[in-house]
Amino acid sequence: MGGKYRITGNKYPRMRRPHRRGRLVFLAVASVAVLGVLGWGTLQLIDVFTGGGRKASAAGAKEDCSTKAAPTASPSAANPARALPEPGQITVNVLNATPRGGLAKQTADELKKRGFRIGQVGNATKEFDKKVKGAGILLGPASSLNTSLPVLATQLAGAESRTDARKGAEVDLIIGTDFKELTPQAAAEKALAALNAPQPTADTTKKSC
Repeated sequence: MGGKYRITGNKYPRMRRPHRRGRLVFLAVASVAVLGVLGWGTLQLIDVFTGGGRKASAAGAKEDCSTKAAPTASPSAANPARALPEPGQITVNVLNATPRGGLAKQTADELKKRGFRIGQVGNATKEFDKKVKGAGILLGPASSLNTSLPVLATQLAGAESRTDARKGAEVDLIIGTDFKELTPQAAAEKALAALNAPQPTADTTKKSC
């Protein structure tokens, strides 16, 4: 070129390629976005296999508990047979509160055959003489209410159990006006076996809601 813009000398300006700063910025932004998406996806997967799973399990457990039937009663080794005395450990006073003679001895002899110890045999005291309605009254100390008296009650169905302030462990069988005979021995033994059987208890193996 000539004139004002004439190039002189033996060196020519080199034409540099334009800077790629814009492209680098774009790539950096794109990389951050991709990493963000990947991170979010990873968190979602973690939530599914951990937190979300726990929530689902809890919900399922709650629903499962709500649909289960109430605990049923069943015998448990932790609740064995009741510690009741054997007939041979119980001393019974047989007292007749009726006008009929001989009932006290007859009843006492039968109880002895069934294994009970026999104490006093005779007529009832004035407090009870000819005043006992029903089959009879079983009378003993407060400690006998859940021990000796239930065992004796298996021998005379319909008898009323009471306690008094006496000392000692002896119990009374007071024969009432409606007395006919003791409970048949087979039925009495069956009732005694049921009395000594393990008591049902709630099944605690199921989870509570």
